[in-house]
Amino acid sequence: MRYENNGGPLTVAILESKENREFGSLCRKVRALHDGDIDSPEWVASARTAWEDAPAGLRRTLREFRRDSGPGGALLLRNLPLDENLPATPTEDNSVLRKATVSATALMLVAHGLGDPAAFRPEKAGALVQNVVPVPGREDVQGNAGSVHLTFHTENAFHPHRPDFVKLLCVRSDHEKIAELRLVCSRQLLPKLSEEALEVLRSPRFVTAAPPSFGGASGAAEPHAVLSGDPADPDLRIDEAATVPLDGDAEAALRELSKWFEDLHMAIRLRPGDLAIVDNRVTVHGRSAFTPRYDGRDRWLQRTFVLADLRRSRSHRAGDGYVVSA
Repeated sequence: MRYENNGGPLTVAILESKENREFGSLCRKVRALHDGDIDSPEWVASARTAWEDAPAGLRRTLREFRRDSGPGGALLLRNLPLDENLPATPTEDNSVLRKATVSATALMLVAHGLGDPAAFRPEKAGALVQNVVPVPGREDVQGNAGSVHLTFHTENAFHPHRPDFVKLLCVRSDHEKIAELRLVCSRQLLPKLSEEALEVLRSPRFVTAAPPSFGGASGAAEPHAVLSGDPADPDLRIDEAATVPLDGDAEAALRELSKWFEDLHMAIRLRPGDLAIVDNRVTVHGRSAFTPRYDGRDRWLQRTFVLADLRRSRSHRAGDGYVVSA
């Protein structure tokens, strides 16, 4: 692995050519197992076993990131193997991958370096690998089908078992190559927020609803804090499009927080073979607007969620599987 010093809080690690070839060969081998059925327990188990054969530098990088996600709470892996003959970018709503590809296999293998892959039953029918693509007629949606500015959010902020990590693998860039993945970590925010805002954000004075991608599933009824855990290194729980303040002071604190989101965010223009891994416990993400053409060459990301402690969500997973109920 080669590491880039970008002068900022984002960790960037690049697979060397030999590692790309080795990992690509492993992905192609695992892809063919169990009829390529990504969502089957047998295929997931095979991917878990195969992860031990991934290049040592990649495994070490993931192990260290899982222990400490760094000042930016995110890792950018570059030069991952992709499929040679990529089909047209999907345009249907709720698009997923059910059969393994090289890129989907890479996503699932890396998931086992962080914990276990997971999905949510109401969202895209619980598929473990999901397509994030612009959908005609859904441009204005605050969700993965839209192409307008996507506001900052913790993934599935309403849910008691939110993903610990969100992984976004770019298989095709947008035409103009201007779409930005935007990230802000609580570790960047903490020194900037006023004491008044911090006190309010640490109090249960906010309620968050489920996102549109959950098809109308009900949001959390109980008020929650935006910042929780160790005051020196807090977890972050917010969805700018869905979190509602319960009083005037809470509203003011959210305004201050949103200002710092805009001022401090890191912007990444993902290119094919880039895998962004977001520590969803401490980092929010969003996206800049872009213009899809619906010509088969639009921006195409593939997404997988990871739970670092699968046991914690056992009561929400039927049959000890990988799909979390609403």
